[in-house]
This record gives sequence, structure tokens and C-alpha cells, in this order.
Amino acid sequence: MKESSLSQGPAPNAGAGLSFFGRFWNNIAESGLSPKKSLIGFALAWTLFFLIQFAMPTPDGLSPAGKACLAVVVWACVIWVSEAVPVGITGILIPMLLILSGATSKFNVAVGGFISNAAFLCLIAFLLAAVIQAAGLDRRLALTLLHRARVKTVNGVIWAMFGVNFVLALIVPGANPRAALQLPVIQGITDLLGDTPEEREAKKAIVIQSMVYGSMIAGMCILTAHLPNLVIAGLFQSKLNLEISYFNWFLLQWPYMGMFVITQWWIQRFFKTRARVIAGGAEIIKKQHGELPKMSQTEWLILACFTLIAILWMTEEITKIKSHVAAMIGLALLFIPGLFNFKWKEIEERTIWGTFLMLGGALSMSSVMGSSGLAQWLADYIHPIAAGHSWWVILLIMMVGTHIIRLGMLSNVAAVSLFAPILLALAPKFGLHPVAFTMLVADTDTFAYILPTQVTVAVIAYSSGTFSMADYAKVGWVSVLLAIAYGILVMAPWYAFMGIPIWDPSAPWPF
Repeated sequence: MKESSLSQGPAPNAGAGLSFFGRFWNNIAESGLSPKKSLIGFALAWTLFFLIQFAMPTPDGLSPAGKACLAVVVWACVIWVSEAVPVGITGILIPMLLILSGATSKFNVAVGGFISNAAFLCLIAFLLAAVIQAAGLDRRLALTLLHRARVKTVNGVIWAMFGVNFVLALIVPGANPRAALQLPVIQGITDLLGDTPEEREAKKAIVIQSMVYGSMIAGMCILTAHLPNLVIAGLFQSKLNLEISYFNWFLLQWPYMGMFVITQWWIQRFFKTRARVIAGGAEIIKKQHGELPKMSQTEWLILACFTLIAILWMTEEITKIKSHVAAMIGLALLFIPGLFNFKWKEIEERTIWGTFLMLGGALSMSSVMGSSGLAQWLADYIHPIAAGHSWWVILLIMMVGTHIIRLGMLSNVAAVSLFAPILLALAPKFGLHPVAFTMLVADTDTFAYILPTQVTVAVIAYSSGTFSMADYAKVGWVSVLLAIAYGILVMAPWYAFMGIPIWDPSAPWPF
């Protein structure tokens, strides 16, 4: 049998005749990245780092440690935007740079993000999700829910997929893996549609609303389902000594599900999909569901473990078992020897290690931004832009500014890690509640829907080839405006009802 080219390794003459720089260029291209963007981003990041660190005088009001932290923040921003270095490696390099630059002299502070409750909860959630994926339980749940819904119309598919998104949000952390899971299911449905102008519009509506908007909105409500949630929760714990439980996070955030209703209205209006029928949609889902094997004992046991974890999360106020500890209990049960036949390699390969490392580094950087005085210094410069206005005007200015900045950034985690410490420092300057203000502005980042390059889940959806950049932008800018209005008119009053009015900085923490 002829051996595959993979088993033979790279061709002996691969890159032959190329210059030293040419090999760099070729290697980057073969890794799937843009050589020009990566090399320019890498060079620019380090150039700016050294210029700020060694050439720039320390600005008035900023400590040397704060200037060093600024150098690290600028480096991280350029690296994240250019994707010159894998996100996981970026997460590891951030603590190194924080130490070497003098942003902090304490190693435990530089790596503090990796040992925070939020980071541990994230890691364990990734491991638990990997178990579900190894068992194939995630696909079974998705197809079962769609089958039960018996969808026949475009809007019916979208609503059913939102139900899928919400259930998956309980067990699969991160919108990206949820979107990746949904991609083949949604493509199977959209393939049933033809190629008439109306049917092409219907495909766009299904993919954008289900994979992008649905994944992101469902994730906002569940603490472990959206990594920026953990960034914010980790910041509140480290800076305000406030720990938001799994259940209390849901109490604060569940009204965001109303945004799906609003975007669904806008999507079906824009793409004209109201009552549009998908011929054979219910049948193909029934067929895929029928092809699933009978639910195994392993799957039932996994489901029981996750039910236990969910109960512990929802009863944290009663049991006093913290969310991350509850997740550890579930993990311990899942790995009792002999209970399941998984190999560790199967779990290891499905765990999103890079994202965890990025989260740890981002949390560390956010913490040092506060302790070094950088966040306060940046807040001093931003403050005059919105000072003197009423709370809702301040909120509007900050939300619009966030969306402008987000046009050039891909990662929600990176963006919120940079914004949140500054927002927390700005709140007392504006005379606003620190938790309510930080959450409202940071949450608007979730609705970065103008370009598909702003959130990774949109990139996954774009890979389907269903819609163009122009399609996404045309529907997205209105969605952004709707999200801003929703935050001011709905979420701010809701937070006030729950005990944290944005206009009252002295309101005690209600939980």
C-alpha cells in the first residue's frame, strides 16, 4: 500500500531555492495565515513595545509600572488584531512581559489570571464539554430538539436553533464550539433550499441569525457559555471582592434573550423570510435523528452528571458550593476509573487549550492594568469625552465608542479584557454604579455585528459561503443600534430593579 504524504513528512525539497525570508513567508502561508499581515503585525507589536518601554517618557500621572503595563497592552492589542501569534501563546507571553517590563514584580500577580476562579471554571467547563463531544451527546441533543420542534418554515428553523443554542450553552462553553457544532446541521437544512433569490435570502437569514446572533445571545445569559462573562466576573472578584454565582449571573442577564426576539424581527423583515416554507426540512431532520444509535448507558450517565452539576450551580446560595468547585465535582465523577471507556487523548484533543491560555493571560493583564494605575490613567483621559452628561448619554457614548474600536478586533475575550478594567475605573468618575456600568458597556461588545471579522463565530458562519461581507454589514449595523437601544432602555432599568441602578453608585450589592 502506498504511504500517504502525511506519513512521509514534508517533502525534502519543500521551500528549496527560497531565501531565508522567503521560507518565513512560505511557512506562514502554509499555516493558513496571511504572511503580510502576520509579519507586519509581529514587527509592529514588538517595535511599539520597545518604543513605549524604553524610548517614551513616562507620562504625567502614570507610574513606571503603569507605563510598562501600557507597553504590554499595546503589544497584546497589535498581536491580537494581526493574529501574528496563536492566542494560546499570547496568553503565556503576557505574564512573561508583565514581569520583564516591570509592570509587576510579583510572579503570583503576573500569573494570577490562570489561578482565578473564573479561569478554573473555564478550564473545567472545556473538559466537561470535551466529554460530551467525545460521547456524541452534543449532536444528539441538537438533532433531538430540532426533531421535536418539527420545523417547516425558515423562521421555525431559526427559533428551533435558538432553543438548541440555549441548551448547548448550558453544557458547551464558548460560542465558537457551539457554532462549529451547528454548522453541519444548518448546512444540511439550507441545502434543502434552492437557488432562487428568495431562497438565497432565506439561507442568509438562517445562518446569520442562528449561528451568529443566536450563539452569542444565548451565551450572554449563562456564566460559563461566553468567555467575556468570565473575564468580567473575574475582574469583579479581584477588584471589588464580589463573586457572582452561576444563578445570580442568570438573574441579571436573562432579559438579553429579548434581543433575539428583536433581531429575529429585523432579520425576517430584512431578508423577507416570514412564513417561507422549507420543503422537506422536517423530513431531513427526522432522517438524521433516526440514524442516531440508541442512547447508550454512557450517555445517560454523562447526562446524569451534568444534571447534578446544573443543580449545584442553581442552588449555590443554599449549598454554598462555588460554581468552579461544583464543576470539579462533576469532573471527578466523570473520571471514576471504569465508568467510561474514553481515552484521555480523546478529551485532550477536544479541549480548547489555546482559549484557556488566552483567558488566563487576559485576566492577568486586566488585573495588572488596575494595580499598576494604567486603567485609572486611561480613564482620566477618556472621562472628559462623556463627563457632564446624564447617565444614559454617558452610556450611549461609551457603547458607540466600543463598537468603533471593535471594528478592528476579532476576539471578544481580548476586547473585554482591555475595556473592562478601564470601565471599572471610569464608573466612579462618572458617578455611576461600577458593576452596572461595566456590565452594560462590556455586554454591548457581544453585539459587534458590523463585520464578520469582529467575532470568531461570525467567521465560522462566513465560511459556509452563504452570505457576503456586504450582506452581513447591511443587516449588522441596524442590529448594533438595536442592541445599544436595548441596553439603555431595557437592561439598565432591569439592573435597577435587581438592585444595581447604574445612576446610584452607592447602591449595595444585592446578592
